[in-house]
Amino acid sequence: MGLMKVFSGSEILAIALQERLQEAGVETVKKDNIQSARLGGFGQTDLAVEVFIQETDFAKANPVIEDFRMSI
Repeated sequence: MGLMKVFSGSEILAIALQERLQEAGVETVKKDNIQSARLGGFGQTDLAVEVFIQETDFAKANPVIEDFRMSI
């Protein structure tokens, strides 16, 4: 299977979700478009950090993601 995006937003919120998912045993990948844009000489601010999980982990991750969304 592949990766699926479960979050787009600020770096602080992305890190918070990443930590919750990792505590639940779900591996995550974070794509930081702010850092990539800065290194490339561009500027980008909206929804600049994305969190991805494996599609096969969605059933395990979904309750954590929903709880996180309700808490922000």
